[in-house]
Amino acid sequence: MDINSEVHNAFEIIKDGGIILYPTDTVWGIGCDATNEEAVKKIYALKQREETKSMIVLLNGERMMYSIFKEVPEVAWQILDLSEKPTTLILDNPRNVAKNIIAEDQTLGVRIVTEPFCFKLMERMKKPLVSTSANISGMFTPKTFKEISPEIIKGVDYVVNLHHDKVCKNPSTIIKLGLDSQVKVIRK
Repeated sequence: MDINSEVHNAFEIIKDGGIILYPTDTVWGIGCDATNEEAVKKIYALKQREETKSMIVLLNGERMMYSIFKEVPEVAWQILDLSEKPTTLILDNPRNVAKNIIAEDQTLGVRIVTEPFCFKLMERMKKPLVSTSANISGMFTPKTFKEISPEIIKGVDYVVNLHHDKVCKNPSTIIKLGLDSQVKVIRK
């Protein structure tokens, strides 16, 4: 399949509030429009996950980062510049996203991606993309498409036809940054 037709197909589902199963720069993800509260609810239901556990959001660059966070600590950009692997930053006071994706402490985990499918899809959406591992809450995170449970595959509105043979490395590094520039590594 070619990437542009997959971006088109995924976009058609997402703009109507659907959820997709797609390859990211790390593991396979379940995603939707991060501004659509109903779509986010569908993902929580599919994963059998409490809504108090927030999910992360993918962005395709600096402009999108500033549309969600009024203030981005300078150290955030330094960390991203120095990171050798995909890095999720948890930042304070997100806005312009679905309320049910924001953690109870008013933070949101975000990752800027360069993976071509994700990048092009967000260019088309002009919105951030929810990303959560393709598993039922509490189960292991699949490293390949073949390991994703049939329940998840049947539960999404569209499965992206790219990289089905790719073996994923580890999930992203997660770093929490307070507006006071306190840095805390959550997952290496």
